[in-house]
Amino acid sequence: MDLGKLTALQLAEKIKQHQISVLDGVKYVFDQIEAKEDKVHAYLDTYKKEAYARAKEVQKGIEDGTYTGPLAGVPVAIKDNICIKGKTTTCASKILENFVPQYNAEVIDRLEQAGLVIIGKTNMDEFAMGSTTETSAYGVTRNPWDLEHVPGGSSGGSCAAVAAGETYLALGSDTGGSIRQPSSYCGVTGIKPTYGTVSRYGLVAYASSLDQIGPVGKDVADCAALLEIIAGHDAKDSTSMKREDLDFSASMTDKIVGMKFGVPKEYLSEGLNPEVKEAFMNTLKDLTEMGAVVEFFSMKTTEYMIPAYYIIASAEASSNLERFDGVKYGFRAKEYEGLHDMYKKTRTEGFGEEVKRRIMLGSFVLSSGYYDAYYLKALRTKALIKKEFDQAFSKYDVLLAPASPFTAPKLGESLKDPLAMYLGDIYTVAVNLCGLPGITVPCGKDAAGLPIGIQMIGDCFKENNLFRAAHAYEKKRGDFGTAMEGGKRHETV
Repeated sequence: MDLGKLTALQLAEKIKQHQISVLDGVKYVFDQIEAKEDKVHAYLDTYKKEAYARAKEVQKGIEDGTYTGPLAGVPVAIKDNICIKGKTTTCASKILENFVPQYNAEVIDRLEQAGLVIIGKTNMDEFAMGSTTETSAYGVTRNPWDLEHVPGGSSGGSCAAVAAGETYLALGSDTGGSIRQPSSYCGVTGIKPTYGTVSRYGLVAYASSLDQIGPVGKDVADCAALLEIIAGHDAKDSTSMKREDLDFSASMTDKIVGMKFGVPKEYLSEGLNPEVKEAFMNTLKDLTEMGAVVEFFSMKTTEYMIPAYYIIASAEASSNLERFDGVKYGFRAKEYEGLHDMYKKTRTEGFGEEVKRRIMLGSFVLSSGYYDAYYLKALRTKALIKKEFDQAFSKYDVLLAPASPFTAPKLGESLKDPLAMYLGDIYTVAVNLCGLPGITVPCGKDAAGLPIGIQMIGDCFKENNLFRAAHAYEKKRGDFGTAMEGGKRHETV
């Protein structure tokens, strides 16, 4: 049996039926890591010994009825900004190189209660700031479809690990597209849930009003099953919502007859790569053939989304990252004179260029004299963007957009021009500004064989619409293939 062909749900089902053991699945994942990791570099740390011990424990738990969930026994990887008790959590930054949390994030407890097996920590852009996983202090992650290209970011390690078969499922976090964009580049499925659906307790904060943890999987059904496990109210997180409608898998049918999809015209204007546009338009055609209604409409606030997002995100980052100063934990400069010098040198040496850039930008927009001109204006703009989305959702069930204006760039290209990298988030940031859910599903490949993803955006708490639409489209699209299947472009993996 080729375990690489199985989705997470299929693997769990075979474990339940005693066709394979939990250990088989875990061993398969570590075999893949062994074969590919030196090229892909999706992980910062793996827990082989603990995972094997946990596999035996879960096997026993499945047999005696302790673990009955649909994903019991499945290996899962965790982005390195989510705390696991007793395991190094670095956020891919030098400043946290020796930080070991004394507690679990809420999502980790939920995974363990559901009988999943944690494989290790995945690489990311430092403090989730970046769109390529190149700002990591511990080396770049490569795209399994073509090793000369980036996997996207900031959850690039999680998406690359799923794409390369180095795990079945992964958790990422999404502040401005950090799950959806790398999912698109790596040809996997990822969802950013409605803000407040998943507890942020134990997630190292970047921008607290925008961050949300979400699942990455091989297909829509895997993501729905994983989201059901991690979603739910948590008293330890003040932004956590009480929701009753968390049965996401139930909404998945093959039919979307009569569903109304809206496409913002502005999302198809300049800057969109012709191949991405073609794949996107073909998807619209598929949805129409399936009986859905697809209409174009105008989203006038589009040009303000990027500036509003980067002002708000940087402002929140500058205050969130104040705590990393070399006093209590993490990295401390070796040589300094006095307390002030220690702060200065620790932060200068500990943070990477992109993080420093955003801290300075954030400190600037929050400083007196500029607060009103930039930060308050950005908050007012955010309210206008939200209003425009509300109007759109009064007409449409789901909005459609590309996940990114282009396919995965080559390594080294994006960091030359940070501004161009920021503009690459044009289709994803509004979802975070407005707290909306968004899912990315693979919908095509460019001439070089790199994946293209379509993004579906839902109204707050309407993930069910997304799962329904994405699952039906996936069924129509058929098998997307994997990065491991060989062929000229992929043989290096």
